[in-house]
Amino acid sequence: MSTRSTRGFVRYRLASILVVIALIFPLSGTRSASADDRTERDKQIDVAIAKALDHLAKRQNPSGAWSLDGQGESTSATSLAVMAYLAAGHVPGEGPYDQQIQRGVRWVLDQQQSNGMLVLERGHGPMYSHGISTLMLAEVAGMTDDALAERCRDALKKAVKLILSAQAIRKDRGSQGGWRYLPSSNDSDLSVTGWQLLALRAAKNLGCDVPAESIDAAVEYVKRLSVRNRGFGYQNGTGSSPTRAGTGILCLEICGVHHSPETLGAADALLQDPLRADQEWFFYGAYYCTIGMFQVGGKHWEQGKGHLIPLLLNLQAEDGSWSGRQGQERNLGTVYATSLAVLALSVEYQYLPIYQR
Repeated sequence: MSTRSTRGFVRYRLASILVVIALIFPLSGTRSASADDRTERDKQIDVAIAKALDHLAKRQNPSGAWSLDGQGESTSATSLAVMAYLAAGHVPGEGPYDQQIQRGVRWVLDQQQSNGMLVLERGHGPMYSHGISTLMLAEVAGMTDDALAERCRDALKKAVKLILSAQAIRKDRGSQGGWRYLPSSNDSDLSVTGWQLLALRAAKNLGCDVPAESIDAAVEYVKRLSVRNRGFGYQNGTGSSPTRAGTGILCLEICGVHHSPETLGAADALLQDPLRADQEWFFYGAYYCTIGMFQVGGKHWEQGKGHLIPLLLNLQAEDGSWSGRQGQERNLGTVYATSLAVLALSVEYQYLPIYQR
């Protein structure tokens, strides 16, 4: 591992320790809730995450992969599960979930195709899975310094190259800078773009060659999807929803466009019309809304988590799992929903580098 990477690893670990200390010994007057309330909430989150990780361990296949119900072993499901462990502070090479993480990462690496694509599953949108898996490999490479990290870095080079080439496909002006279902797609949408941006941002933080122009072009695409500064559309001319608002917020915030009119307007709209459990793609939205509002900070995070965190905790089953209840999420199984719930609940831990402000 390079000196630069080692220093980055140490910095993020120190930052994580400071976050834990802050959670245990909060400064008086810094938040509206009492210290006892905060402590109880944090304990509930810790217990919920611990139960969820145990559930995920039981659902891992002998191959090391995790599955999406009805679709079999999946690089996206495996990558989400691995990131759930990382987000809770577990890393390859140590701890009770060392083998679960390593087996999952190695399985994803073994699926990489000659063109760099990280996909093994049926579905209409392989770029979804590719973006999620690329993000996971970047996070793993930034959180360990062994031979596995080197494999991740090697795979990242090809994975990032594919993302950049897909962005460069000739598209109409409204779609320029974004991504869609296939590497060859000549249009774009916010959902696929969100995962590619997270992946590129994480890879760039790790030192991968990601041109600033590519990030800038993606930022401009997301801004064009702003719906009168009250949210973001899925594509040009479409309306916003809480899930889309959270996605757009996070895209801009993690790219360094902090507190833009588009972001703050969408964050205000989320406070007025928050994500509900009966909405389609609830867990997908919980991931983006929670991390996005955390990046915005201030009243938006305080009020946003006051709604989202209890909502997630109340939806957890006795076995530690979460399950989709609406639309297509009902058919994806507990690994998908549980992984996204853990990723949302663990945002204040700040173990994942992508979470850090």
